[in-house]
Amino acid sequence: MNRGLKNRHLQLISLGGVIGSGYFLGTGYVLEKAGPAAILAYILGGVIVLCVMLCLAELAVEKPISGSFVTYARENISSTWACGVGWAYWITWVAYVPSEMIAAGIIMNNFIPEVSQLWWAVFFGLLVTVVNLFHVDKFGESEFWLSLIKIIALVAFSIVAALICFGIIGDQGYIGTTVLLGEGGFAPNGYWSIVLTMVIILVNFQGTEIIGLAAGECENPEKSIPIAVRNVTWRIIALYIIPISLLISILPWDEASLQDSVFAAALSHYGMTGFASFFAFVILTAALSCSNSGLYGAARAMHALAKMDMAPAVLGHINKNGMPSRAILTSICACWAVILLYSINPDSAIYTYLLAVSGFSGAIAWISICWSQYRRRKHLIAIGAEETLRYKTPFFPYVTLFGIWAQVFCLVVMVFTPDLQEALYAGVPMLILPMVWYKLRARFRTVTGTVNRLS
Repeated sequence: MNRGLKNRHLQLISLGGVIGSGYFLGTGYVLEKAGPAAILAYILGGVIVLCVMLCLAELAVEKPISGSFVTYARENISSTWACGVGWAYWITWVAYVPSEMIAAGIIMNNFIPEVSQLWWAVFFGLLVTVVNLFHVDKFGESEFWLSLIKIIALVAFSIVAALICFGIIGDQGYIGTTVLLGEGGFAPNGYWSIVLTMVIILVNFQGTEIIGLAAGECENPEKSIPIAVRNVTWRIIALYIIPISLLISILPWDEASLQDSVFAAALSHYGMTGFASFFAFVILTAALSCSNSGLYGAARAMHALAKMDMAPAVLGHINKNGMPSRAILTSICACWAVILLYSINPDSAIYTYLLAVSGFSGAIAWISICWSQYRRRKHLIAIGAEETLRYKTPFFPYVTLFGIWAQVFCLVVMVFTPDLQEALYAGVPMLILPMVWYKLRARFRTVTGTVNRLS
């Protein structure tokens, strides 16, 4: 592949996958369930992200390859597990990217009602496809600017929200902790609600692992990847923790929902309708950016599966621009098929359900990253080659084990959460069925190979 991604591209591509419309809309669900205590869930999510990204950095610096965690899983865990993780990850983005396109379509339909949201979604699908088929540096540049808009908007919101808190903007005077601790206190639904929202929180953070998938296309990966991991991790924490802390300080938690952006609702609550309307545009760019980076991640995962004989070999083709064009086209066609299904019943329950399914398969990918790093480091220690690593995950093995077991705990919680049980039942087959298919195919090839040799 063409190594055309610069360090700034790498950082913003990962942020693009993380700050999607799910951040601006899905946060409403988290606040509705956990109240102001949601900030603790986001902090815990940030710590988990940090652990996963430190593990990914060690693997990606040692072997910067586009297959990323799918390849690492095959080499350090098993080919069967790698097949399950790779296909589950691809299905996740194929399901999630259309939701972002639908979100963008709904926003544009509000501005131009003459054109249906379905046609807007198809238009954005075509736009994202074209961007992904160009040279990778063009993709990186488009993602850089789309992500920059979201970052500027969140910084602007944080400044305005802080001014509202101190009574500098508006006639409400100094707010302090009045809103934060009002309406039932800091944890109106109890602290267990923090755990119950962790799956959705992990979805909101999902996308950081795209750094690993982009490793095979970035300049000087030994230097770029550790810098990108450190910077992106702390920026994600800052862009989540600070804005949401200020959000719950100015917006009563019981006014949050999935029906509208909680950021826009907070601004409208204080009469700032113009600024609130601006967030509709921000959500549009967030949806496009997340679709852009999500399709990138799906196509690279599909390409990796094809190169490892876990998908049709034809999907491993690289075009003259150094792009996996067939994997990209296959992924976007699957996205369009899902868009048509969404258009039949595009309600908020489906959106939440989709977030939970994405949370399951995303958590499996992250667990796989930490598990691969754990197995790889243990192997290097056993043969006395640990010093050959150019980048090491600090505080090994505690960081790695926390990254694994914290997410395993979140998945176990899904079993006992009625709202998330169906998503778990849908997510598990996404992981298991490809593994079963891979094992049966391997056994069939062994049997037929034996028969051929005997004949």
